Amino acid sequence: MDDILKGKKAALIDMDGVIYDSMKFHAEAFRRLFEEEGVPGNPEDVYLYEGMRGADLVNMMYMRAYGHGVSKERAAELYELKSKYFYEIGRNEPMAGADRMLDALKKRELRRVLVTGSAQAKLLEGVNRDYPGIFLPGDRVTALDVTNGKPDPEPYLKGLAIAGIQPQEAIVIENAPLGVRAGKAAGIFTVAVTTGPVPREAFEKEGADIIFPSMPAFADYLESL
Repeated sequence: MDDILKGKKAALIDMDGVIYDSMKFHAEAFRRLFEEEGVPGNPEDVYLYEGMRGADLVNMMYMRAYGHGVSKERAAELYELKSKYFYEIGRNEPMAGADRMLDALKKRELRRVLVTGSAQAKLLEGVNRDYPGIFLPGDRVTALDVTNGKPDPEPYLKGLAIAGIQPQEAIVIENAPLGVRAGKAAGIFTVAVTTGPVPREAFEKEGADIIFPSMPAFADYLESL
């Protein structure tokens, strides 16, 4: 397999489902929210739309169910409630293999930039504790930093700007189809890692440049370079 890091200067890395095995908790929190609100939907849909800003996902689920969204204020209120449920049931669980993946990128001297659709402060605060020395201060793009979340390319374009590089000098590491779409729309070589129930075909459809079946498999590959 070719060296996908050749000529690369930075890796733009998603958070939930990539460095944290947290998507199962997010899905359960959304399931609880939508059940209480009477909004129909499959909790596993969250995996397909993961990467979107939380309030955008809430609005989209209402649009799918009823043909109309909710106000910006109501979406933010519902997302705050979902976050409360997450903290009640969820926790930061580092993704198996993520530490090796990140260390391999560091050894290759690629700058690591976190690019996440999350705005949950407690999750973001834990990154430097769980992965010390991996992300430099300020090397992150969150839901609070963009006008348009994934699948819009804006988050990854901001990541490029932080690193001060061109699209061809970066790779994106994602676990969600919409995140892959965002990375490709930004013109960046995009790696998909299937860390959840989303089938490989969904990443192929979005044009992922390379797909790994698990984070340990991706880490193994990077360590072999």
